[in-house]
Amino acid sequence: MTTPKPAPLRTLAVFQAGDVVVTSGANFGDAISFADELILDDVYQISAGAEASLLSLSLITGTERFKVSAETDLGTPGNTVHLDCALTLMAPDGTTFEAMIFVEVEDRMAMEIYFLPLAAVKPKTDYRLVGLSREDCMKRLAQSASVAFTKGTHITKADGRQVPIEDLAPGDMVLTRNNGPKEVQWIGQDTTRAVGEFAPVLIREGVMNNSRDLLISPDHRLFVYQRTDTVGAGRKQVMIKARHLVNGDTVTRQEGGFVDYYQLLFDNHYIVYAEGIATESTLIDDRTQAAMPQDVGAQPHDTTRHQELEITDVDGKSDLARRLKEASAR
Repeated sequence: MTTPKPAPLRTLAVFQAGDVVVTSGANFGDAISFADELILDDVYQISAGAEASLLSLSLITGTERFKVSAETDLGTPGNTVHLDCALTLMAPDGTTFEAMIFVEVEDRMAMEIYFLPLAAVKPKTDYRLVGLSREDCMKRLAQSASVAFTKGTHITKADGRQVPIEDLAPGDMVLTRNNGPKEVQWIGQDTTRAVGEFAPVLIREGVMNNSRDLLISPDHRLFVYQRTDTVGAGRKQVMIKARHLVNGDTVTRQEGGFVDYYQLLFDNHYIVYAEGIATESTLIDDRTQAAMPQDVGAQPHDTTRHQELEITDVDGKSDLARRLKEASAR
Protein backbone atom coordinates (compact mmCIF):
# COMPACT_ATOMS: atom_id res chain seq x y z
CA MET A 1 0.00 0.00 0.00
CA THR A 2 1.27 3.47 -0.88
CA THR A 3 1.72 5.78 2.08
CA PRO A 4 -0.30 8.99 1.57
CA LYS A 5 1.85 12.02 0.99
CA PRO A 6 1.46 14.50 3.88
CA ALA A 7 -0.26 17.76 3.06
CA PRO A 8 2.16 20.61 2.33
CA LEU A 9 2.85 22.84 5.28
CA ARG A 10 2.01 26.53 5.23
CA THR A 11 4.14 28.53 7.63
CA LEU A 12 2.69 31.95 8.42
CA ALA A 13 4.26 34.88 10.26
CA VAL A 14 1.38 35.91 12.52
CA PHE A 15 0.73 38.10 15.54
CA GLN A 16 -1.25 36.85 18.50
CA ALA A 17 -4.50 38.71 19.10
CA GLY A 18 -3.24 40.35 22.30
CA ASP A 19 -0.58 42.14 20.26
CA VAL A 20 -3.16 43.89 18.04
CA VAL A 21 -5.39 46.22 20.06
CA VAL A 22 -8.06 48.85 19.31
CA THR A 23 -6.74 52.30 20.27
CA SER A 24 -9.71 54.29 18.96
CA GLY A 25 -13.28 53.24 18.24
CA ALA A 26 -16.21 51.24 19.55
CA ASN A 27 -14.07 48.32 20.74
CA PHE A 28 -11.50 50.56 22.46
CA GLY A 29 -9.00 48.50 24.47
CA ASP A 30 -10.05 45.17 22.98
CA ALA A 31 -7.75 42.80 21.13
CA ILE A 32 -8.51 41.93 17.54
CA SER A 33 -11.02 39.11 17.26
CA PHE A 34 -13.12 37.10 14.81
CA ALA A 35 -15.55 38.68 12.36
CA ASP A 36 -18.67 38.71 14.56
CA GLU A 37 -16.93 40.95 17.10
CA LEU A 38 -15.22 43.39 14.72
CA ILE A 39 -16.55 46.87 13.96
CA LEU A 40 -15.60 48.93 10.93
CA ASP A 41 -13.68 52.18 11.51
CA ASP A 42 -12.01 50.89 14.68
CA VAL A 43 -8.33 51.81 14.71
CA TYR A 44 -5.77 49.14 15.63
CA GLN A 45 -2.12 49.28 16.63
CA ILE A 46 0.54 46.60 16.94
CA SER A 47 1.87 46.77 20.50
CA ALA A 48 5.37 48.12 21.01
CA GLY A 49 7.88 45.28 21.03
CA ALA A 50 5.46 42.76 19.51
CA GLU A 51 6.97 40.45 16.90
CA ALA A 52 5.40 38.01 14.49
CA SER A 53 5.91 34.32 15.25
CA LEU A 54 5.64 31.31 12.97
CA LEU A 55 2.44 29.27 12.85
CA SER A 56 2.82 26.09 10.78
CA LEU A 57 -0.36 24.58 9.37
CA SER A 58 -1.37 21.72 7.10
CA LEU A 59 -4.66 21.79 5.23
CA ILE A 60 -7.26 19.17 6.16
CA THR A 61 -7.93 17.64 2.74
CA GLY A 62 -11.35 18.44 1.33
CA THR A 63 -12.06 21.20 3.85
CA GLU A 64 -11.19 24.83 4.49
CA ARG A 65 -9.69 24.01 7.88
CA PHE A 66 -6.12 23.42 8.99
CA LYS A 67 -4.26 21.44 11.63
CA VAL A 68 -1.42 22.90 13.67
CA SER A 69 1.70 20.96 12.73
CA ALA A 70 4.42 19.71 15.04
CA GLU A 71 6.93 22.11 13.44
CA THR A 72 5.39 25.28 14.86
CA ASP A 73 6.35 28.11 17.19
CA LEU A 74 2.73 28.93 18.06
CA GLY A 75 -0.35 26.89 18.79
CA THR A 76 -0.89 23.35 20.02
CA PRO A 77 0.04 20.64 17.49
CA GLY A 78 -3.06 18.79 16.32
CA ASN A 79 -5.52 21.57 17.10
CA THR A 80 -7.87 22.72 14.34
CA VAL A 81 -7.45 26.21 12.87
CA HIS A 82 -10.19 28.04 10.95
CA LEU A 83 -9.60 30.88 8.49
CA ASP A 84 -12.32 33.18 9.84
CA CYS A 85 -12.23 36.28 7.66
CA ALA A 86 -10.24 38.69 5.52
CA LEU A 87 -9.77 42.28 6.62
CA THR A 88 -8.93 45.44 4.72
CA LEU A 89 -6.97 47.98 6.75
CA MET A 90 -5.94 51.54 5.91
CA ALA A 91 -2.51 52.87 6.86
CA PRO A 92 -1.93 56.53 7.85
CA ASP A 93 -0.86 57.41 4.29
CA GLY A 94 -4.20 56.21 2.90
CA THR A 95 -2.93 52.99 1.34
CA THR A 96 -4.83 49.81 2.08
CA PHE A 97 -3.74 46.21 2.57
CA GLU A 98 -5.29 42.91 3.50
CA ALA A 99 -4.95 40.76 6.61
CA MET A 100 -6.35 37.39 7.65
CA ILE A 101 -7.86 36.25 10.94
CA PHE A 102 -7.28 32.64 12.02
CA VAL A 103 -8.95 30.99 15.01
CA GLU A 104 -7.38 28.00 16.77
CA VAL A 105 -9.97 25.64 18.27
CA GLU A 106 -9.71 22.82 20.79
CA ASP A 107 -12.79 20.82 21.83
CA ARG A 108 -14.97 23.44 20.08
CA MET A 109 -13.49 26.20 22.21
CA ALA A 110 -11.55 29.10 20.70
CA MET A 111 -8.06 28.88 22.19
CA GLU A 112 -6.25 31.63 20.30
CA ILE A 113 -6.79 34.16 17.53
CA TYR A 114 -4.04 35.03 15.06
CA PHE A 115 -3.59 38.10 12.85
CA LEU A 116 -1.80 37.61 9.52
CA PRO A 117 -0.99 40.90 7.75
CA LEU A 118 -0.31 40.56 4.02
CA ALA A 119 1.88 43.66 4.13
CA ALA A 120 4.60 44.98 6.40
CA VAL A 121 3.18 46.53 9.57
CA LYS A 122 4.82 48.70 12.20
CA PRO A 123 4.17 48.94 15.96
CA LYS A 124 2.43 51.99 17.41
CA THR A 125 1.00 52.88 13.99
CA ASP A 126 -2.70 53.43 13.33
CA TYR A 127 -4.43 50.94 11.03
CA ARG A 128 -8.13 51.61 10.43
CA LEU A 129 -10.45 48.68 9.70
CA VAL A 130 -12.25 49.64 6.47
CA GLY A 131 -13.36 46.26 5.13
CA LEU A 132 -14.31 42.78 6.32
CA SER A 133 -15.29 39.71 4.34
CA ARG A 134 -15.84 36.01 4.87
CA GLU A 135 -16.05 35.38 1.12
CA ASP A 136 -13.13 33.98 -0.93
CA CYS A 137 -10.76 33.98 2.06
CA MET A 138 -9.13 30.70 1.05
CA LYS A 139 -8.72 31.98 -2.48
CA ARG A 140 -6.91 35.10 -1.29
CA LEU A 141 -4.67 33.09 1.01
CA ALA A 142 -3.91 30.70 -1.85
CA GLN A 143 -3.02 33.63 -4.11
CA SER A 144 -0.37 34.73 -1.62
CA ALA A 145 1.23 31.26 -1.92
CA SER A 146 1.00 31.04 -5.71
CA VAL A 147 4.02 31.83 -7.85
CA ALA A 148 3.62 34.29 -10.70
CA PHE A 149 5.52 36.23 -13.35
CA THR A 150 4.98 39.95 -13.90
CA LYS A 151 3.75 41.56 -17.09
CA GLY A 152 6.53 41.89 -19.66
CA THR A 153 8.52 38.85 -18.47
CA HIS A 154 9.95 37.01 -21.50
CA ILE A 155 9.25 33.26 -21.52
CA THR A 156 11.20 30.92 -23.84
CA LYS A 157 8.95 29.06 -26.26
CA ALA A 158 9.69 25.62 -27.68
CA ASP A 159 11.14 27.17 -30.87
CA GLY A 160 13.60 29.28 -28.87
CA ARG A 161 11.79 32.59 -29.21
CA GLN A 162 11.39 34.70 -26.08
CA VAL A 163 7.97 36.35 -25.84
CA PRO A 164 6.29 38.46 -23.15
CA ILE A 165 4.11 36.29 -20.96
CA GLU A 166 1.03 38.36 -21.78
CA ASP A 167 1.45 37.35 -25.44
CA LEU A 168 1.29 33.63 -24.65
CA ALA A 169 -1.97 31.72 -25.00
CA PRO A 170 -3.28 28.27 -24.08
CA GLY A 171 -2.01 25.77 -26.63
CA ASP A 172 1.37 27.48 -27.07
CA MET A 173 4.38 25.24 -26.62
CA VAL A 174 6.94 26.36 -24.02
CA LEU A 175 10.42 24.95 -23.43
CA THR A 176 10.84 23.16 -20.08
CA ARG A 177 13.99 21.92 -18.41
CA ASN A 178 14.42 18.13 -18.75
CA ASN A 179 10.87 17.68 -20.08
CA GLY A 180 11.08 19.27 -23.52
CA PRO A 181 8.22 21.29 -25.08
CA LYS A 182 5.04 21.43 -23.00
CA GLU A 183 1.66 22.89 -23.87
CA VAL A 184 0.30 25.82 -21.88
CA GLN A 185 -3.01 24.83 -20.28
CA TRP A 186 -4.07 28.13 -18.74
CA ILE A 187 -2.73 31.63 -18.08
CA GLY A 188 -4.13 33.55 -15.14
CA GLN A 189 -3.85 37.29 -14.63
CA ASP A 190 -4.35 39.33 -11.47
CA THR A 191 -3.58 42.94 -10.60
CA THR A 192 -2.76 43.54 -6.96
CA ARG A 193 -1.19 46.18 -4.76
CA ALA A 194 2.58 45.61 -4.55
CA VAL A 195 2.87 45.53 -0.78
CA GLY A 196 4.06 42.99 1.77
CA GLU A 197 3.61 39.39 0.66
CA PHE A 198 2.51 40.57 -2.79
CA ALA A 199 5.48 42.86 -3.53
CA PRO A 200 7.62 41.33 -6.31
CA VAL A 201 11.36 40.69 -6.26
CA LEU A 202 13.60 42.35 -8.87
CA ILE A 203 16.67 40.43 -10.06
CA ARG A 204 18.86 42.82 -12.03
CA GLU A 205 20.08 42.01 -15.53
CA GLY A 206 23.13 39.74 -15.49
CA VAL A 207 22.93 38.74 -11.82
CA MET A 208 22.01 35.17 -12.75
CA ASN A 209 23.08 35.44 -16.38
CA ASN A 210 19.61 36.81 -17.15
CA SER A 211 19.34 38.79 -20.38
CA ARG A 212 16.99 41.40 -18.84
CA ASP A 213 15.74 42.39 -15.41
CA LEU A 214 13.49 39.69 -13.97
CA LEU A 215 10.56 40.72 -11.74
CA ILE A 216 8.74 37.80 -10.10
CA SER A 217 6.60 36.93 -7.09
CA PRO A 218 8.57 36.60 -3.83
CA ASP A 219 7.95 32.87 -3.32
CA HIS A 220 8.84 31.99 -6.90
CA ARG A 221 11.56 29.33 -6.82
CA LEU A 222 14.62 29.61 -9.04
CA PHE A 223 16.61 26.61 -10.19
CA VAL A 224 20.33 27.08 -9.51
CA TYR A 225 22.94 24.77 -11.04
CA GLN A 226 26.60 25.04 -10.01
CA ARG A 227 29.40 23.41 -11.94
CA THR A 228 31.21 23.21 -8.62
CA ASP A 229 29.68 23.54 -5.18
CA THR A 230 30.89 27.10 -4.62
CA VAL A 231 28.20 27.92 -2.05
CA GLY A 232 28.72 24.78 0.05
CA ALA A 233 25.30 23.28 -0.61
CA GLY A 234 26.54 19.72 -0.67
CA ARG A 235 24.98 19.33 -4.11
CA LYS A 236 25.17 21.03 -7.47
CA GLN A 237 21.46 21.72 -7.88
CA VAL A 238 19.28 23.80 -5.55
CA MET A 239 15.90 25.49 -5.64
CA ILE A 240 15.56 28.79 -3.80
CA LYS A 241 12.76 31.31 -3.41
CA ALA A 242 13.38 34.75 -4.88
CA ARG A 243 12.75 36.40 -1.49
CA HIS A 244 15.76 34.55 -0.06
CA LEU A 245 18.11 36.14 -2.59
CA VAL A 246 17.23 39.72 -1.70
CA ASN A 247 20.43 41.60 -0.83
CA GLY A 248 19.28 45.22 -1.07
CA ASP A 249 21.47 45.87 -4.11
CA THR A 250 21.23 43.63 -7.16
CA VAL A 251 18.20 41.74 -5.84
CA THR A 252 15.52 43.91 -4.21
CA ARG A 253 11.86 43.99 -3.17
CA GLN A 254 9.81 46.39 -5.29
CA GLU A 255 7.11 47.85 -3.05
CA GLY A 256 4.59 50.47 -4.11
CA GLY A 257 1.86 50.90 -6.68
CA PHE A 258 0.26 47.92 -8.39
CA VAL A 259 1.68 44.85 -10.11
CA ASP A 260 0.23 42.68 -12.88
CA TYR A 261 0.89 39.02 -12.07
CA TYR A 262 0.55 36.16 -14.57
CA GLN A 263 0.34 32.47 -13.66
CA LEU A 264 1.55 29.89 -16.17
CA LEU A 265 -0.15 26.51 -15.79
CA PHE A 266 0.75 23.20 -17.48
CA ASP A 267 -0.47 19.65 -17.02
CA ASN A 268 2.12 19.35 -14.26
CA HIS A 269 4.73 21.37 -12.41
CA TYR A 270 7.72 22.20 -14.64
CA ILE A 271 10.75 24.42 -14.79
CA VAL A 272 10.61 26.99 -17.58
CA TYR A 273 12.91 29.83 -18.65
CA ALA A 274 12.09 33.44 -17.74
CA GLU A 275 14.56 36.03 -19.07
CA GLY A 276 16.90 33.03 -19.41
CA ILE A 277 16.62 32.03 -15.74
CA ALA A 278 15.26 28.56 -14.93
CA THR A 279 12.15 29.16 -12.81
CA GLU A 280 9.16 27.09 -11.76
CA SER A 281 5.72 27.17 -13.33
CA THR A 282 2.54 27.31 -11.25
CA LEU A 283 2.36 24.43 -8.77
CA ILE A 284 -1.09 23.14 -7.84
CA ASP A 285 -1.17 21.66 -4.35
CA ASP A 286 -3.28 21.91 -1.20
CA ARG A 287 -1.95 25.41 -0.58
CA THR A 288 -2.70 26.89 -3.99
CA GLN A 289 -5.63 24.96 -5.49
CA ALA A 290 -8.20 27.39 -4.09
CA ALA A 291 -6.68 30.16 -6.24
CA MET A 292 -7.57 28.32 -9.45
CA PRO A 293 -10.85 29.15 -11.22
CA GLN A 294 -13.33 26.29 -11.03
CA ASP A 295 -13.67 26.09 -14.81
CA VAL A 296 -9.94 25.30 -15.14
CA GLY A 297 -10.47 21.99 -13.37
CA ALA A 298 -6.88 21.96 -12.12
CA GLN A 299 -5.94 18.97 -9.98
CA PRO A 300 -2.96 18.75 -7.59
CA HIS A 301 0.25 18.11 -9.48
CA ASP A 302 2.31 14.96 -9.17
CA THR A 303 5.74 16.30 -8.29
CA THR A 304 7.35 12.89 -7.87
CA ARG A 305 7.87 12.06 -11.55
CA HIS A 306 10.08 15.00 -12.53
CA GLN A 307 13.78 14.77 -11.98
CA GLU A 308 14.32 18.47 -11.40
CA LEU A 309 11.62 18.60 -8.71
CA GLU A 310 13.37 16.08 -6.49
CA ILE A 311 15.78 18.83 -5.47
CA THR A 312 15.49 19.97 -1.87
CA ASP A 313 14.39 23.56 -1.30
CA VAL A 314 16.77 25.94 0.43
CA ASP A 315 15.61 27.27 3.79
CA GLY A 316 15.82 31.07 3.83
CA LYS A 317 17.32 30.99 7.31
CA SER A 318 20.04 28.53 6.40
CA ASP A 319 23.72 29.26 5.89
CA LEU A 320 23.27 28.19 2.28
CA ALA A 321 20.72 30.94 1.66
CA ARG A 322 23.16 33.50 3.08
CA ARG A 323 25.88 32.30 0.71
CA LEU A 324 23.51 32.42 -2.25
CA LYS A 325 22.65 35.99 -1.35
CA GLU A 326 26.32 36.84 -1.33
CA ALA A 327 26.83 35.08 -4.64
CA SER A 328 23.96 37.03 -6.22
CA ALA A 329 25.65 40.30 -5.24
CA ARG A 330 28.89 39.54 -7.10
